[in-house]
Amino acid sequence: EVQLVESGGGLVQPGGSLRLSCEASGFAFSSYHMSWVRQAPGKGLEWVSAINRGGGTTNYANSVEGRFTISRDNAKNTLALQMNSLQPDDTAVYYCAKYGSLWMFDYWGQGTQVTVSS
Repeated sequence: EVQLVESGGGLVQPGGSLRLSCEASGFAFSSYHMSWVRQAPGKGLEWVSAINRGGGTTNYANSVEGRFTISRDNAKNTLALQMNSLQPDDTAVYYCAKYGSLWMFDYWGQGTQVTVSS
């Protein structure tokens, strides 16, 4: 059974930092590209970042470029998102997602809430 379990969310002041983690199990983690996706209150899903199987290629949404860093540890089956210089617009539920074939997501975690507020 594929499982993706996010952690690390919370309340942070503007300008602060958080590090999200996603523990993966039930599949060959190192064989799949992974991503972070978020959903702000009352809005649709927004793709945030992606990383390839080996971790050598990363991509970011314009809204987070230069502030967020995606990484993975294939030995520990974990995906991470380091978020710096957080702003209120970053408030959202953050989901870890696994890419299946044809660059479509086939599994999601339950999400972790990030709230940026003073």
